Amino acid sequence: MSLKLRDLIRQVRKCKTAAEERAVIAREAAMIRTAIREEQEQYRHRNVAKLLFMHMLGYPTHFGQLECLKLIASPHFPEKRIGYLGLLLLLPEEAEVLMLATNTLKNDMNSPNRFAAGLALVAFGNLATADMGRDLASEVDRHLKSTSPYLRKKAALAMSRCLTKVPEMIEDFADRMVSLLKDRNHGVLLTAVQLLTQVCLVDPEMCVNPTFAKLVPTLVRMIRDLLSMGYAPELEVGGVTDPFLQVQLLTLLRLFGKDNDEASEHMNDVLAQVANTTVTEKNAGNAVVYECVRTVMSVRTETTLRVQAVNVLGKFLTNRDNNIRYVALNSLAQVVREDPAAVGRHRDTIVECLKDPDISIRARALELIYRLVNRDNVEVLMAELLNYLVVAPADQRTDICARVLKVTDKFSPDDRWRLDTLITLLSIAGRQCERNVLSSTIVYVSRSSDDLRAYATHKLAKAVRDDDGSQEGLLIVGIWCIGEYGDLLLKPYQYTARQLQGGENVLAEPEVIRFSAFGVDEIVDIVKNVTTRKSCPQSVMEFGLTCFVKLSERFQSVANNTEILEKLRNHVQKQKTSYSLEMQIRSCEYSMLFSEEAASGARKALARMPMVDASLLRRKRMEADAEAVESEDSFDMIGNGLEENDCGPLDGTAPKGDLLDLNFIFNSGETASTKKPAVAAPIKNISNSNDPASVLFGETPVPAAKSDLDLLSDIFSTPVPTTEPAPLALNRNLPSPAPNNDIMDLLGPSPATETLTPTLVPVANPMLPMNIFSQPPVVSAAAAVPIAQTLNIAVSALGASPVDPFTAMASPDLASPQNPLVNCFDKDGLSIIFECQKLPDLTELVASLRNSNVAPITDLSLKVAVPKFLKMQIFPPSSTTVTPGHEVFQKIHITNSMRGQKKIVLKIKVDFMSAGIKKDHVVTCSGFPEGY
Repeated sequence: MSLKLRDLIRQVRKCKTAAEERAVIAREAAMIRTAIREEQEQYRHRNVAKLLFMHMLGYPTHFGQLECLKLIASPHFPEKRIGYLGLLLLLPEEAEVLMLATNTLKNDMNSPNRFAAGLALVAFGNLATADMGRDLASEVDRHLKSTSPYLRKKAALAMSRCLTKVPEMIEDFADRMVSLLKDRNHGVLLTAVQLLTQVCLVDPEMCVNPTFAKLVPTLVRMIRDLLSMGYAPELEVGGVTDPFLQVQLLTLLRLFGKDNDEASEHMNDVLAQVANTTVTEKNAGNAVVYECVRTVMSVRTETTLRVQAVNVLGKFLTNRDNNIRYVALNSLAQVVREDPAAVGRHRDTIVECLKDPDISIRARALELIYRLVNRDNVEVLMAELLNYLVVAPADQRTDICARVLKVTDKFSPDDRWRLDTLITLLSIAGRQCERNVLSSTIVYVSRSSDDLRAYATHKLAKAVRDDDGSQEGLLIVGIWCIGEYGDLLLKPYQYTARQLQGGENVLAEPEVIRFSAFGVDEIVDIVKNVTTRKSCPQSVMEFGLTCFVKLSERFQSVANNTEILEKLRNHVQKQKTSYSLEMQIRSCEYSMLFSEEAASGARKALARMPMVDASLLRRKRMEADAEAVESEDSFDMIGNGLEENDCGPLDGTAPKGDLLDLNFIFNSGETASTKKPAVAAPIKNISNSNDPASVLFGETPVPAAKSDLDLLSDIFSTPVPTTEPAPLALNRNLPSPAPNNDIMDLLGPSPATETLTPTLVPVANPMLPMNIFSQPPVVSAAAAVPIAQTLNIAVSALGASPVDPFTAMASPDLASPQNPLVNCFDKDGLSIIFECQKLPDLTELVASLRNSNVAPITDLSLKVAVPKFLKMQIFPPSSTTVTPGHEVFQKIHITNSMRGQKKIVLKIKVDFMSAGIKKDHVVTCSGFPEGY
């Protein structure tokens, strides 16, 4: 025999652990299932009551749903009451068994017992479906005409559910709903207003229906009666007469008055009366006034009434209850779009909310302040935002910095104030700023006058000197400005501060701000102290290295500058042994600029950056976005989830290999049965590409020949008879290329020196040292030899070796002549070429990732997946940043368990950032030779 409900509650309360409670519930649930299976009718109501208790505790009780249906069909009211309670709690409205209750509900609605009929109406009002609504609407309508107020108010709520599920029946019951407003019973009147409100929400067109439109004067009169009613203890709550009915009437008026001039005119006076006379000392009065404000803002009311509503919300901001203040801030955020002047009068109160300990209040106040900013108050509000930024949570700082940048760009009163705000922003939250904030600050400095450049550089130098190294954004911008305009720090600077607009504390006399001059050693030490910290980020160190070489040009006019130039040279050369490949590259390249032979070229290369043309940048960014969209469209047209230049060796042979076990790598989401045939990729001319083999050695492209098993035919098991040439190998017998020692072409590709055939290859002219930003001239390979000899002679004159030692240090050793190259990827300025070296137990692949863009590639990531018959070990890349014209390397070890039977097949995902745009591609490379 199962327990009684009170005994079950006692046992659950005695449980000290969750496991004990689960054991008690499981044991009792098993006994209830047994009772249900044995049809123990005498314990049915007890079992359902216990199921309700288990449901409250969160345990599954779906097995008792049919017991509820049996109980509501019982002739005994106590059992019927438990059954309806279980029906409301244990059955969702989507349950299919609910349709079995339709007949029982109809019988109970026709019951002479009004309490049984009330239970049926309540169940219908909570669980009715569209079919039940159509079947039982007439029964509910009959109870709307009942003589019992108890049944009329329950029928009104049930009709609200019915018309929500079946909106096409609204017009059939429109007259009946209007007649309910004449009822003298308070409960019926309240439910009738709720019914009309729900109908207007379901079908907004009913608000202009003539039957409903004529109700506005009646509703206005009802509100006036409530306001003028004397003391009624049965209806008064917190000093307000019947606040529930007032809120419902105001809500209904808001729906009727929206976009309706005539209805709005009728309610203007009563809305003003509610706002002025309602007592707001308790929450009941605040609820009525708040609903009145919502109505005023939604309907077409007079301007004075709107201002009065905004003042009410401003008064809410001074309330000690955080809930009321939060509601007021939310409402003001919606009002500020329509009437910013009225909201602006409460600016000080809104700013005070930024100091509230509740984070939700601060967040809503912050959002409202953004919308309040204009040219008149931008200085005061930005000062408050920067003060808040000091105590703002870390997760909010990035968004605040972006918004401050947007505001300063749109409403800045002058350039000096903009620079002041951005420098202060970087000093407070430079670590959380996004890159666009840093770049925008640099652009603003570079586009300003010499006077403002001196001011910004002095202020940034002082901020960098005083910073503890935690604000990365400040250090980057500051070091960049010191490198570009370091000579301006050698002179003192002063300016007269402008009076603050929109503030209370206006300076009586203009204040003169003075910056003392920096010494040469002091400037260098500022940058050195930042870059030599153990916690200094890599990006700051790279900017610092560039700053040192820039300062060598800025201090040329300083007297007795030999010592300082030697000091700068030492700082640059120290990084030749850095663990960072990028720092090594910069150090080696910058060190050559200190030589006397390179003085003229270095002077031009290290000159100040030209002024940034914002419109040109914006246009180029739009063009890049358009090209990205076009490339995505063309990718979708291919339709097989692979890139157009999927893979293949350098000779252009078609890719092949078994890819059936790589289909779902990198979320490709395609199987061999769902892939569509791909469009064949056109064969590219290798001599005109960025392929190192063709550029360095002048190789002529081998005509593409069809492979014996095409990639797509392998996927679809449809062999295509073709022939396959041998993979291209490096020819070690060709003359070695001369190193690129041109001072001003350090970032460009290495020029070719000598080839076996007179292939046209691009060669940088060593006689034009300033030709680094232009297209190099095209000369024949025969003419490249004397040019290379001239380069070697020039390098020898500088005391350097004709052989570039840095190239040997940065790149892995070249393999033997038999090592083939496989061109796997070439898109968006990034090319990937694998050099294959066959070892006894494995194959070593060296991926060469080359950047042919004019902008550096950052955040480079190469991910590789292999089939089950391959095992892979991938090593980290030499760098994640690829400067223009350079390449990085990444080594991969492949163990092929079926060497000689199956070729190596790789699926590659490459991600990188180029010109601020995120790029990601997935390619399949199966053009590796046999036997690897």
